[in-house]
Amino acid sequence: MFDRPLPSLIDLAIVGAGPQALTLVTHILQKRQKFRNRFMVLDPSGTWLEQWRHQFKAQEIPHLRSPAVHHPDPDPYSLRRFAENRSMELFPPYDLPGTELFEDFCGEVVKKWELTDRVYPGKVSQVLPIQWSQKPRFQIVLTDGSSLIARRVVLATGAAVPNIPQWVEEIRTPYPPSSLCHSQQVDLRLIKDLSGEDIVIVGGGLTSGHLAMGALKRGAMVTLVVRRQLRERLFDAEPGWLGPKYLKGFEGEDCWYGRWEMIKQARDGGSVTPALMLQLRRAARQGKLRILENTEILGAVWKDEQWRVRLNGEVSLMFNRIWLATGTQFNGHEDNLLTDVLRIYRTEMINGLPVLDENLRIPGSQCFIMGGLAALIVGPVARNLSGGRMASDRLVKAIIKPNTMLPLGIS
Repeated sequence: MFDRPLPSLIDLAIVGAGPQALTLVTHILQKRQKFRNRFMVLDPSGTWLEQWRHQFKAQEIPHLRSPAVHHPDPDPYSLRRFAENRSMELFPPYDLPGTELFEDFCGEVVKKWELTDRVYPGKVSQVLPIQWSQKPRFQIVLTDGSSLIARRVVLATGAAVPNIPQWVEEIRTPYPPSSLCHSQQVDLRLIKDLSGEDIVIVGGGLTSGHLAMGALKRGAMVTLVVRRQLRERLFDAEPGWLGPKYLKGFEGEDCWYGRWEMIKQARDGGSVTPALMLQLRRAARQGKLRILENTEILGAVWKDEQWRVRLNGEVSLMFNRIWLATGTQFNGHEDNLLTDVLRIYRTEMINGLPVLDENLRIPGSQCFIMGGLAALIVGPVARNLSGGRMASDRLVKAIIKPNTMLPLGIS
């Protein structure tokens, strides 16, 4: 836990303490140990990976979708070494780390790089570009009213906005909040028994599959509504996007809208892993799960403690709960931490994604972005663990280069 008061001035403020922020910090320290006292990490939880941990446990996700070489430590093989006596927790076909194994490993990474007390427990509400001693700086304002001044800031918050279908926005009948929620609000650990309940899960991605299995385990009858065919893929984007095979063409595309189309096509909506598909098909054969492919919901009405859901083809079905596994989108216009930055540093936006420089800076500023919002530069895997490493490679070059190590005028 952070055991010092909030400093008034800092060289680098990193907002968010997820896997990408941890990746950045370890990569900075690998190159420049002296940088240890020049940065701080801010996250409401005051600890590393809290949001990641919550999401994986809430949806009972057994293992990651990324192979064991993708993780926050600069040494790509350190997770494999850590797992030497826990090989049962590396899942085929590409040694996908079990959730607990990955969590324990990240705990070791935090210890190894002496980062246990580096996360300040504060929620950032505003990143405000200011002039301080006639130099451009950022005022980082926290929800409790406290603030600090940073020379540079990295936004590593995840910053994804839930996709809410239009028909949900059109519901006029009041309904209990627990009867319709986005997957980000579903915590399977808090639901003990669903016997006798009919649940419809909207979406054909990995999240919908995990939630379906969780609901089946608790005795529910589950219907999966998928807009197109349920698709099976090992990874959410082809492995070629991790290296020059596809990235060369991506980086050679000088039209930003062309790049956005490439990102969209590479991710191409949701898919489930072969292992999960096997479980879903088995449940369908046993009559516990109904999979409605090429199906869309047109509307829903809450009446007599139930949902009447209207599907294409003039079909109506009754359900007790609706879970939206409709994914998230990255939109800089809807990220309140970017509001003031984009007002001062006007930046071209392509369907919500900012056009950054090659070091992932908002042009003209010292505000850097990691994660899905950096996809126009990093590529389709920007939001993944591998994207965190690719982003860190770009960021580190800008953060530790000699002219950024000049004294701040701060004692």
